[in-house]
Order: sequence, then C-alpha cells, then structure tokens
Amino acid sequence: MSGGRHYAGFVARIDPHTHSAASDGTESPTALMRAAAAAGLDVLGLTDHDTWQGWEEAAAAVADTGVALLRGAELSTISHGISVHLLSYLHDPTDEELLAEATAARESRVHRAQRMVTNIARDFELTWHDVMAQATDAVTVGRPHIADALVARGHVADRAAAFAEILHPHGPYYVPYYAPDTARAIRLVRAAGGVPAMAHPRASARGRVVSQQVIADLVTAGLAGLEVYHRDHPPEAVAQLEDLARELGVFVTGASDYHGAGKPNRLGEHLTSPEVLEQIIVQGRLGLVEP
Repeated sequence: MSGGRHYAGFVARIDPHTHSAASDGTESPTALMRAAAAAGLDVLGLTDHDTWQGWEEAAAAVADTGVALLRGAELSTISHGISVHLLSYLHDPTDEELLAEATAARESRVHRAQRMVTNIARDFELTWHDVMAQATDAVTVGRPHIADALVARGHVADRAAAFAEILHPHGPYYVPYYAPDTARAIRLVRAAGGVPAMAHPRASARGRVVSQQVIADLVTAGLAGLEVYHRDHPPEAVAQLEDLARELGVFVTGASDYHGAGKPNRLGEHLTSPEVLEQIIVQGRLGLVEP
C-alpha cells in the first residue's frame, strides 16, 4: 500500500531507525509496531540489519496499530577500512544486486559469529546452541545474539557490558566480516530506487569513524542524509554534523535505533521532522504503508 498523505506541515512523531527480531531486536515486527503505537509514534522506520524480511509482517500491523510504516534496512558497508552502517529507505526489495550484497553480508555475519563463539569458548563457557537459542526468529545472526547468550550464561550483566568487555572490535575474540564498499552500496541503493542515509556517523564509542572528507565523497556518490540526532552522539558531534549537513546539502534525521529489551534505547527518544520524511518519500521508489 503506497500512502498518499503529506506529512510536511503537520505535527508528526517519526522514528525512522528501529530493529525487530528479524535481525537483532527482541520484538517481532508486529510487537514492534504495537510498541510504536504505545509510544505515540505516527511513523516507524523498520531498518533491520541486511534484511527486509520483516517488512511484510510489519505492514500487516499498520491497520491495527494506526502507525505508518517506513520500509528500510541498515546495510553493513565499509569505507577506507572503517565500518559504516548505511540506512536504505524505500528501495525495491526485489532488486537483484542490492539483495545479493545484503545476503552476502548477512551470511558473512553468521560465519563470523560462529568463529567468535569458538574464540570466546576458550575462556568462557559458551556454545553455538546458546547463541541460536537467543536468535530464534532472526534472519541476521550476529554479535547481539552472542551478547544475549553471554548474559544468559551469567558472564556479563547485559548487552552493553558484553560489547564493552568481550565483543569489542579491539578485543581478542573479534572476527571481521564481509561488507561491500560504502560508495558502491550507495550506488546500489540508488539504483534500487532507495534513499541512502548514514547511520550514527559520529558514534566513536563503537569504533573508528570516517572523516568529513569521506562523508563529502559519499555525498558525491549519492548519499542523501546523515543521522544526526542519536544517543551515541555527544552535543559537540551533533553540532558538527548539523554544520556538515548544511554544507553538503543533505537532510538530517533523528532516531532511537531501538532494539527492544536488548539496548537502553527507547522509541521516540530522537525524531525526524515531517519535512525530511517528505524528502525521503519523494526520492524513494516505494511509498509509506499507511493506515
């Protein structure tokens, strides 16, 4: 269902970056849509990691919840050796090239997770069965599910502790995984009718971040926006990104990056303006799924 409602000029609560159990969230797409309604959201973006398998279920919940669905994905990419998470909105889900890259990244994540479990098991009691028990509905299995298994085993208190202590990229157990070049991924998203935006570009606590020059080069490749308002961005980073977005002529978004019970992020803690949503809709091949 391609919605025709215009959001610009209206008061609307829009959270365009969330995750369901199809990747590393803890709630099914249906439960996520219900949670969005309970949080008072008008539009929810479902952006699971390297998959859009949750779209159909989430779309089926639109009528009952009254929350419009912005279909998207968070794609794993790499630029100059640095991980870049690329949000793709309203792309054609059947596009063969984009689907192939997302599948390759997703499968690589699984293989990476298996190798990391082997590494971790040398020092902590942990099995692949433990991890899969935490990823029952997931299409994309990754570090968050290992973190949940470590919590279930009592090795750490929560996901945040697992990432800080055991799963950190600079730790002894970390294993890299395949991801396409960011500029190439942006071109693929555009070719598939999607709208690419960079997720949490200054979340330096997660690892290295790309430079302003790299971001400028990615805008030349077709990057449409920057996720500026995010809990992993301190005030000085927000100010820097606002200036950069103005300089480069790209839109800015704000989002929760909600994962359910897996992280402290809360739905609607950061929002995107209706005017920016309109820009995404105009550029995208798909429309919103509306009540």
